[in-house]
Amino acid sequence: MGIRDVDEEAFRRFKAQAIERKLALGKALSEAMREAVKKRKHKENIERNKVLLEVSPFKFPLGNERLSNQIDTILYGGS
Repeated sequence: MGIRDVDEEAFRRFKAQAIERKLALGKALSEAMREAVKKRKHKENIERNKVLLEVSPFKFPLGNERLSNQIDTILYGGS
């Protein structure tokens, strides 16, 4: 497998770090790619959660003051 358009300086530094860690280049690259994917997924989750934090509470119309009790009765039974 070949990869085109790789920054030679970045590759040289990456290879040097792999050698310092006594890792085969393929294993070091696989580890780096897994970490990059993991970080991106984490960043996407953070962005998704920011949207949830923007949700503001609202009041139910009058006559629904006992709504949570009624829901609990329906879901969990009781009187």
